[in-house]
Amino acid sequence: MRPLPKDVVKKLREELRLLHTYHSNAIEGNTLTLQETKLILEQGITVGGKSLHEHLEATNTADAYKFIEELAKGKRHIAHETVQEIHAIVTRGILTEQGKYRIANVRIVGAIKTPPDYTKVAKLMEGVFEMLKKSKHDSISTAALLHHGIVAIHPFIDGNGRVARLVTNLYLVQHGYPPIVLRREDRKKYYKMLKRADLGDPKPFVNFIAKAVDESLSFYLSALGGDDELLPLGELTKESPYSQEYLSLLARQDKLDAIKINGVWHASRRALKQYRDSVEA
Repeated sequence: MRPLPKDVVKKLREELRLLHTYHSNAIEGNTLTLQETKLILEQGITVGGKSLHEHLEATNTADAYKFIEELAKGKRHIAHETVQEIHAIVTRGILTEQGKYRIANVRIVGAIKTPPDYTKVAKLMEGVFEMLKKSKHDSISTAALLHHGIVAIHPFIDGNGRVARLVTNLYLVQHGYPPIVLRREDRKKYYKMLKRADLGDPKPFVNFIAKAVDESLSFYLSALGGDDELLPLGELTKESPYSQEYLSLLARQDKLDAIKINGVWHASRRALKQYRDSVEA
């Protein structure tokens, strides 16, 4: 359907930047709400009762998101400098060691594996970049392996998760996909899938990333309206023989192509028709 209308693309990019910023920070414990994050980014308003640290996380992550959008236009290869520049923006005003690989060992509470010795970080990161160049996997699988690689190596003292999510989006956009949003509500599942990858089984995490890509594609298509417009399941029940509860069950079981927006399941008429056709086939 490309090229999409420019005003539609602009609105989608702004909305995805907001959603990525809010959810990526919330995964790490930032307590700003989606609306508070929106006020900070769009109006520069300081939210009472919230720390300077949390405000900086919001503005920094949003700025880093803009940065990867610019990088994606230039088709720049993902390398040490890329990852370090993203980290420097994410941690600006928060860490003293901005954009620098760690020079000390760390432990992560609850992690199955301890991050590698700091002396091995640069070499291991080089291995991740080589994987990108030589990967024979599809782009989504490669993006998932890239994400897990950064998190597992834990190259920085702090900010690794935020950087991994941004670099993953950079790779996806470079390969023709829209950026994804890993949601706060899926935090436990996200960490569980990463642990599975730590144990040598990356497939569940690859599927987790693929689901996020599917949701992002649905989000883009919905902006064009028609059969791809996303509607609350309550609205779709008026056009189908199914109850809202049944459609919600299908969504949770991944049998209906659906996406949660502000805690409410949405799907398109096209997705509903595809499900009905599969049942009646």
